[in-house]
Amino acid sequence: MHRILAIIERDLRRFRRSPTLMMVSIVMPLVQLVVLGYAFGGKVKHLGVGVVDEDHGVQAVKLKEMFQAIAANASTFDTVAYTDQTAALRDLRSGRISAVVNIPPEFSRSVLAGNNPRIALIEDNTDQFAASALEGSLTQLLGPYNAPAAAPRLSSDATLSIVEIYPYVPYIQYLLPGSTVLAIFVSAMIGGGIIYIDDKARGLHEGYLVTPIRKFELILGFNLSGAIKAIMAGAVLITVGSLIAGIPDPLNLVRLARMMLLVLLTALALISMMFVLMVRVADPLVPRAIFGVLNTLLFFPSGAVYPIAAFPNWMKAIAVADPFTYAVDGFKQLLLKNTDLWAISGDLLFLFIFTLIAMTGATLLFRRTL
Repeated sequence: MHRILAIIERDLRRFRRSPTLMMVSIVMPLVQLVVLGYAFGGKVKHLGVGVVDEDHGVQAVKLKEMFQAIAANASTFDTVAYTDQTAALRDLRSGRISAVVNIPPEFSRSVLAGNNPRIALIEDNTDQFAASALEGSLTQLLGPYNAPAAAPRLSSDATLSIVEIYPYVPYIQYLLPGSTVLAIFVSAMIGGGIIYIDDKARGLHEGYLVTPIRKFELILGFNLSGAIKAIMAGAVLITVGSLIAGIPDPLNLVRLARMMLLVLLTALALISMMFVLMVRVADPLVPRAIFGVLNTLLFFPSGAVYPIAAFPNWMKAIAVADPFTYAVDGFKQLLLKNTDLWAISGDLLFLFIFTLIAMTGATLLFRRTL
């Protein structure tokens, strides 16, 4: 045991003398949380919408007044009046506005005659987020517009009552579990990949090979030292990130204890994975070259930024084998729902089994000869 502790002590001492590595592994995921959380979160507002009124009737005026009400309150879009549809389309193509609403001639007469009146929404569909926001806003607007002036006292229409069992979750809170796992991964990449390969390049690795230490003890020592660094990064993201994102009761000790267990298993799983990938690598440029690829391949299919249910089948297959998926799901359950450990038992079990398989593979692949 003392040989494993010696490896851990030596690795942590070197890590302490590298404050830049500590800053990168802890601060950068926090920056990503804030930037992405506010870049992707929130509602789309103040989209420019051109309104071409070719009718000028009473019903068209009523519709434009409802447009103005949305612009003044919800602020989803701001209307710009056009007298010529050609000019409106020209501004739409040049990007000055995001959509054009065309009220055709005889619109008011069709409304009064009950002749299925139509208005046209011509949108810039290169921006799907803006287009979806406009479609949803205008669709909701037409409901009150089409309602009869004198509503029946009793309605037989079926209605939908929405009951939310959890408080509203802004996107920055939704992103926090993925950012926490990313911070652990960065530490795993540094502690389980880059430093290990640098030891080989500098010849420090030879000192381990001439000692009587067993392969498993060597791999376990590196894994535990890397896991300690990853746990520190994960702990900072959990506490500071929860405060930044506005998680309710962020310093709940019971929830923090549950999350630290998940941090531990996530760190061991990712460190072990890095050792399997790097145990036969000698070129120090390799881990740096594949960092971006691994980040993309593991982070985005995990459901950290978008639900897995929306993925194509080939990405769902990646998510099933991705340890990020189970770590992100576990943190979502604990952070956003404040569940108990039984609710994430499947995630914990997968990470534990993944760690055992990865450490076994790293031990078998490790060579005592250079």
